Amino acid sequence: MSNTETNQVHCVLLNMLQWFHQECKNNNLRYYIIGGTMLGAVRHKGFIPWDDDIDVAMPRKDYDKLCSIMADSGRGQYRLEFPGKENKDYTYLFAKIYDTQTTLTENKRQPITRGLYIDVFPLDGIGNEYKQAHENFRKIQRRMQIYDTAVCAFRKHRAWYKNMALIFGRIICPLFVSERKLNDGIRRLCTQYDFDNSEYAGNLVGNWGSKEIMPRSYFGTPAEYDFESIKVYGPEEPDKYLSALYGDYMKLPPEEKRVSHHDYIERDLNKSYLK
Repeated sequence: MSNTETNQVHCVLLNMLQWFHQECKNNNLRYYIIGGTMLGAVRHKGFIPWDDDIDVAMPRKDYDKLCSIMADSGRGQYRLEFPGKENKDYTYLFAKIYDTQTTLTENKRQPITRGLYIDVFPLDGIGNEYKQAHENFRKIQRRMQIYDTAVCAFRKHRAWYKNMALIFGRIICPLFVSERKLNDGIRRLCTQYDFDNSEYAGNLVGNWGSKEIMPRSYFGTPAEYDFESIKVYGPEEPDKYLSALYGDYMKLPPEEKRVSHHDYIERDLNKSYLK
Protein backbone atom coordinates (compact mmCIF):
# COMPACT_ATOMS: atom_id res chain seq x y z
CA MET A 1 0.00 0.00 0.00
CA SER A 2 1.43 3.39 -0.99
CA ASN A 3 1.98 6.19 1.51
CA THR A 4 -0.85 8.16 -0.12
CA GLU A 5 -3.31 5.28 0.25
CA THR A 6 -2.16 4.65 3.82
CA ASN A 7 -2.81 8.29 4.68
CA GLN A 8 -6.28 8.08 3.12
CA VAL A 9 -7.07 4.94 5.12
CA HIS A 10 -5.83 6.59 8.31
CA CYS A 11 -8.05 9.61 7.65
CA VAL A 12 -11.17 7.43 7.30
CA LEU A 13 -10.29 5.43 10.42
CA LEU A 14 -9.52 8.55 12.47
CA ASN A 15 -12.96 9.95 11.66
CA MET A 16 -14.50 6.66 12.75
CA LEU A 17 -12.54 6.64 15.99
CA GLN A 18 -13.54 10.22 16.77
CA TRP A 19 -17.18 9.32 16.16
CA PHE A 20 -16.87 6.19 18.31
CA HIS A 21 -15.27 8.15 21.16
CA GLN A 22 -18.13 10.64 21.17
CA GLU A 23 -20.75 7.92 20.89
CA CYS A 24 -19.34 6.20 23.98
CA LYS A 25 -19.23 9.48 25.91
CA ASN A 26 -22.83 10.27 24.95
CA ASN A 27 -24.01 6.87 26.20
CA ASN A 28 -21.71 6.67 29.26
CA LEU A 29 -19.89 3.62 27.92
CA ARG A 30 -16.37 2.62 28.93
CA TYR A 31 -13.85 1.74 26.26
CA TYR A 32 -10.10 1.46 25.77
CA ILE A 33 -7.94 1.56 22.66
CA ILE A 34 -5.93 -1.65 22.77
CA GLY A 35 -3.28 -3.64 20.90
CA GLY A 36 -1.57 -1.86 18.02
CA THR A 37 -3.80 1.19 18.41
CA MET A 38 -2.67 1.67 22.00
CA LEU A 39 0.93 1.00 20.99
CA GLY A 40 0.59 3.65 18.30
CA ALA A 41 -0.80 6.18 20.77
CA VAL A 42 2.16 5.72 23.13
CA ARG A 43 4.99 5.21 20.65
CA HIS A 44 3.83 7.36 17.72
CA LYS A 45 1.14 9.63 19.23
CA GLY A 46 -1.22 8.16 16.65
CA PHE A 47 -1.22 5.40 14.06
CA ILE A 48 1.66 3.00 13.72
CA PRO A 49 2.74 4.18 10.26
CA TRP A 50 2.18 0.80 8.58
CA ASP A 51 -0.99 -0.15 10.49
CA ASP A 52 -4.38 -0.07 8.79
CA ASP A 53 -7.04 -0.73 11.41
CA ILE A 54 -8.32 0.39 14.82
CA ASP A 55 -8.70 -1.89 17.86
CA VAL A 56 -10.83 -0.97 20.85
CA ALA A 57 -12.20 -3.04 23.74
CA MET A 58 -15.10 -2.57 26.14
CA PRO A 59 -16.04 -4.29 29.39
CA ARG A 60 -18.70 -6.84 28.47
CA LYS A 61 -21.59 -4.84 30.00
CA ASP A 62 -20.67 -1.77 27.98
CA TYR A 63 -19.99 -3.87 24.86
CA ASP A 64 -23.43 -5.50 25.08
CA LYS A 65 -25.08 -2.11 25.57
CA LEU A 66 -23.36 -0.70 22.48
CA CYS A 67 -24.47 -3.72 20.45
CA SER A 68 -28.03 -3.18 21.65
CA ILE A 69 -27.97 0.54 20.86
CA MET A 70 -26.67 0.02 17.33
CA ALA A 71 -28.25 -3.32 16.47
CA ASP A 72 -31.29 -2.02 14.61
CA SER A 73 -30.66 1.45 13.28
CA GLY A 74 -26.88 1.72 13.13
CA ARG A 75 -25.66 5.29 13.35
CA GLY A 76 -25.94 6.92 9.94
CA GLN A 77 -22.70 6.30 8.10
CA TYR A 78 -21.61 3.58 10.52
CA ARG A 79 -23.05 0.12 11.03
CA LEU A 80 -22.25 -2.47 13.71
CA GLU A 81 -22.29 -6.25 13.38
CA PHE A 82 -21.66 -8.79 16.10
CA PRO A 83 -21.76 -12.58 16.64
CA GLY A 84 -25.28 -13.93 16.79
CA LYS A 85 -26.66 -11.77 14.01
CA GLU A 86 -28.36 -13.57 11.13
CA ASN A 87 -25.66 -12.75 8.58
CA LYS A 88 -24.13 -16.17 7.99
CA ASP A 89 -20.94 -14.77 6.50
CA TYR A 90 -20.13 -12.90 9.73
CA THR A 91 -17.71 -15.35 11.34
CA TYR A 92 -15.89 -13.13 13.84
CA LEU A 93 -15.97 -13.67 17.60
CA PHE A 94 -16.30 -9.94 18.32
CA ALA A 95 -18.10 -6.88 16.94
CA LYS A 96 -17.05 -4.63 14.08
CA ILE A 97 -18.21 -1.15 13.17
CA TYR A 98 -18.14 -0.49 9.43
CA ASP A 99 -17.96 2.68 7.39
CA THR A 100 -20.75 2.10 4.87
CA GLN A 101 -19.27 4.59 2.39
CA THR A 102 -16.28 2.29 1.74
CA THR A 103 -15.67 -1.28 0.55
CA LEU A 104 -13.27 -3.82 2.01
CA THR A 105 -13.14 -7.55 1.27
CA GLU A 106 -11.28 -9.75 3.75
CA ASN A 107 -9.82 -13.08 2.76
CA LYS A 108 -11.65 -15.67 4.85
CA ARG A 109 -12.87 -19.15 3.92
CA GLN A 110 -15.92 -17.30 2.60
CA PRO A 111 -14.66 -13.79 1.71
CA ILE A 112 -16.42 -11.06 3.71
CA THR A 113 -17.26 -7.79 1.98
CA ARG A 114 -18.09 -4.83 4.20
CA GLY A 115 -16.29 -1.49 4.70
CA LEU A 116 -13.29 -0.15 6.57
CA TYR A 117 -13.80 -0.99 10.21
CA ILE A 118 -13.08 -0.64 13.89
CA ASP A 119 -12.67 -3.95 15.73
CA VAL A 120 -14.66 -3.82 18.97
CA PHE A 121 -13.61 -6.55 21.41
CA PRO A 122 -15.38 -7.50 24.66
CA LEU A 123 -13.33 -7.48 27.85
CA ASP A 124 -14.19 -10.31 30.23
CA GLY A 125 -13.09 -11.51 33.62
CA ILE A 126 -11.20 -14.81 33.75
CA GLY A 127 -10.63 -15.52 37.46
CA ASN A 128 -9.13 -14.22 40.69
CA GLU A 129 -5.89 -16.23 40.76
CA TYR A 130 -3.13 -16.30 38.13
CA LYS A 131 -3.12 -20.09 37.76
CA GLN A 132 -6.90 -20.31 37.70
CA ALA A 133 -7.15 -17.56 35.09
CA HIS A 134 -4.77 -19.31 32.72
CA GLU A 135 -6.47 -22.68 33.20
CA ASN A 136 -9.82 -21.08 32.42
CA PHE A 137 -8.36 -19.41 29.34
CA ARG A 138 -6.93 -22.65 27.96
CA LYS A 139 -10.47 -24.02 27.63
CA ILE A 140 -11.41 -21.00 25.54
CA GLN A 141 -8.23 -21.15 23.48
CA ARG A 142 -8.78 -24.80 22.52
CA ARG A 143 -12.21 -24.00 21.14
CA MET A 144 -10.92 -20.93 19.34
CA GLN A 145 -8.29 -23.04 17.59
CA ILE A 146 -10.98 -25.42 16.40
CA TYR A 147 -13.13 -22.51 15.27
CA ASP A 148 -10.25 -20.97 13.31
CA THR A 149 -9.90 -24.12 11.23
CA ALA A 150 -13.51 -23.72 10.15
CA VAL A 151 -13.42 -20.06 9.09
CA CYS A 152 -9.83 -19.18 8.05
CA ALA A 153 -8.70 -19.00 4.44
CA PHE A 154 -5.68 -20.81 3.02
CA ARG A 155 -2.68 -18.51 2.60
CA LYS A 156 0.34 -19.03 0.39
CA HIS A 157 2.85 -17.86 2.97
CA ARG A 158 1.42 -19.84 5.90
CA ALA A 159 3.36 -22.93 7.00
CA TRP A 160 2.17 -26.04 5.11
CA TYR A 161 1.25 -27.89 8.30
CA LYS A 162 -1.06 -25.04 9.33
CA ASN A 163 -2.88 -25.21 6.01
CA MET A 164 -3.11 -29.00 6.44
CA ALA A 165 -4.66 -28.43 9.85
CA LEU A 166 -7.34 -26.29 8.17
CA ILE A 167 -8.16 -29.12 5.77
CA PHE A 168 -8.37 -31.64 8.60
CA GLY A 169 -10.50 -29.32 10.72
CA ARG A 170 -12.94 -28.62 7.91
CA ILE A 171 -13.48 -32.32 7.34
CA ILE A 172 -13.78 -33.38 10.99
CA CYS A 173 -15.41 -30.44 12.78
CA PRO A 174 -18.74 -30.34 10.89
CA LEU A 175 -19.32 -33.98 11.86
CA PHE A 176 -19.58 -32.97 15.52
CA VAL A 177 -20.50 -29.29 15.85
CA SER A 178 -21.56 -26.35 13.69
CA GLU A 179 -19.66 -23.06 13.40
CA ARG A 180 -22.54 -21.24 15.11
CA LYS A 181 -22.52 -23.62 18.07
CA LEU A 182 -18.75 -23.24 18.41
CA ASN A 183 -19.13 -19.45 18.34
CA ASP A 184 -21.91 -19.56 20.95
CA GLY A 185 -19.89 -21.96 23.13
CA ILE A 186 -16.86 -19.66 23.09
CA ARG A 187 -19.04 -16.74 24.15
CA ARG A 188 -20.49 -18.73 27.06
CA LEU A 189 -17.01 -19.61 28.29
CA CYS A 190 -15.86 -15.99 27.96
CA THR A 191 -18.76 -14.66 30.01
CA GLN A 192 -18.43 -16.95 33.04
CA TYR A 193 -16.61 -14.27 35.06
CA ASP A 194 -17.69 -10.65 35.35
CA PHE A 195 -15.06 -8.14 34.26
CA ASP A 196 -15.59 -5.77 37.19
CA ASN A 197 -15.41 -8.53 39.81
CA SER A 198 -12.38 -10.46 38.56
CA GLU A 199 -8.78 -9.84 39.52
CA TYR A 200 -7.66 -11.07 36.09
CA ALA A 201 -9.30 -10.06 32.83
CA GLY A 202 -8.57 -9.44 29.19
CA ASN A 203 -9.55 -9.60 25.55
CA LEU A 204 -10.19 -13.33 25.54
CA VAL A 205 -10.77 -13.52 21.77
CA GLY A 206 -7.74 -11.40 20.85
CA ASN A 207 -4.68 -12.32 18.82
CA TRP A 208 -2.09 -12.58 21.59
CA GLY A 209 -3.21 -15.75 23.33
CA SER A 210 -2.33 -16.00 27.01
CA LYS A 211 -0.55 -12.62 26.86
CA GLU A 212 -4.02 -11.08 26.80
CA ILE A 213 -4.60 -12.33 30.36
CA MET A 214 -3.49 -9.66 32.84
CA PRO A 215 -4.54 -8.00 36.10
CA ARG A 216 -7.73 -6.04 35.55
CA SER A 217 -6.05 -3.07 37.22
CA TYR A 218 -3.95 -2.59 34.07
CA PHE A 219 -7.13 -1.39 32.37
CA GLY A 220 -8.47 0.50 35.39
CA THR A 221 -10.25 3.80 34.81
CA PRO A 222 -10.02 4.80 31.13
CA ALA A 223 -7.24 7.39 30.74
CA GLU A 224 -7.03 10.04 28.03
CA TYR A 225 -4.39 9.85 25.28
CA ASP A 226 -3.47 11.93 22.26
CA PHE A 227 -4.07 10.07 19.03
CA GLU A 228 -3.19 12.09 15.95
CA SER A 229 -5.42 15.18 16.23
CA ILE A 230 -7.99 13.76 18.66
CA LYS A 231 -8.29 12.53 22.26
CA VAL A 232 -9.18 8.91 23.04
CA TYR A 233 -9.33 6.59 26.04
CA GLY A 234 -6.93 3.77 26.82
CA PRO A 235 -5.72 1.61 29.74
CA GLU A 236 -4.86 3.36 32.98
CA GLU A 237 -1.50 1.52 33.22
CA PRO A 238 -0.06 1.86 29.69
CA ASP A 239 3.44 0.58 30.45
CA LYS A 240 2.20 -2.54 32.22
CA TYR A 241 -0.42 -3.22 29.55
CA LEU A 242 1.92 -2.80 26.58
CA SER A 243 4.78 -4.67 28.25
CA ALA A 244 2.46 -7.63 28.86
CA LEU A 245 1.61 -7.80 25.14
CA TYR A 246 4.80 -6.71 23.42
CA GLY A 247 7.70 -6.79 25.87
CA ASP A 248 10.06 -3.96 24.83
CA TYR A 249 7.28 -2.10 23.05
CA MET A 250 9.24 1.10 22.31
CA LYS A 251 11.66 -0.81 20.09
CA LEU A 252 10.72 -0.65 16.42
CA PRO A 253 10.51 -3.97 14.51
CA PRO A 254 12.95 -4.66 11.65
CA GLU A 255 12.07 -2.79 8.45
CA GLU A 256 10.93 -5.93 6.65
CA LYS A 257 8.25 -6.45 9.33
CA ARG A 258 6.88 -2.92 9.10
CA VAL A 259 3.94 -4.01 6.97
CA SER A 260 0.25 -4.65 7.47
CA HIS A 261 -0.57 -8.19 8.56
CA HIS A 262 -4.12 -8.13 7.21
CA ASP A 263 -5.17 -10.18 4.20
CA TYR A 264 -7.43 -8.01 2.04
CA ILE A 265 -8.71 -8.93 -1.41
CA GLU A 266 -10.15 -5.51 -2.25
CA ARG A 267 -10.20 -2.06 -0.70
CA ASP A 268 -12.06 0.92 -2.20
CA LEU A 269 -12.47 4.13 -0.21
CA ASN A 270 -14.85 5.65 -2.76
CA LYS A 271 -17.44 2.87 -3.11
CA SER A 272 -20.12 1.82 -0.63
CA TYR A 273 -20.32 -1.91 0.02
CA LEU A 274 -24.10 -1.49 0.31
CA LYS A 275 -24.46 -0.70 -3.41
